[in-house]
Amino acid sequence: MPRYAAFLRGVMPTNCRMPELKRAFEGAGFRNVATVLGSGNVVFDAPAAPVAALERKAEAAMRKSLGRAFMAFVRPIGALEKMLASDPYKGARLDGTAKRIVTFIREPPAKLELPIDRDLTRILRVDDGIAFSAYMPNPKGPVFMVLLKKTFGEDQTTRTWQTIERVVAK
Repeated sequence: MPRYAAFLRGVMPTNCRMPELKRAFEGAGFRNVATVLGSGNVVFDAPAAPVAALERKAEAAMRKSLGRAFMAFVRPIGALEKMLASDPYKGARLDGTAKRIVTFIREPPAKLELPIDRDLTRILRVDDGIAFSAYMPNPKGPVFMVLLKKTFGEDQTTRTWQTIERVVAK
């Protein structure tokens, strides 16, 4: 049975408890469910299915069990392993202190000229519904999120490269 990861938009410890989230996914029939960190990362086993169907199933289960749904971005663990191995940042000439981030998006913009460089943030590339970016810590706070929202809209969620590594290892 394939293993998947769901990255949920807007989850934090103050609005969703991980044990309850785990139970919601188990209630949907997913197996070997585990949460990673407190930011809405869920790994699970499920029969092979299109990711859009798994996203709908996860969102419906959250709505039923939690009384609200968080937008789910599901990816097969195998695809995430390939992404990590490919090093999409290779050749980007990033500063050693730059933070690498991965943004899962529903609909990539039809026209996008990359790279986009603004406020110490650089959107480098977009492949298969995933945007690869890097940012430098900024005294203004998380301004990289403003650029991502402006570029990709609300239907997206972002994780650090290290979070993706932790999810895949689970």
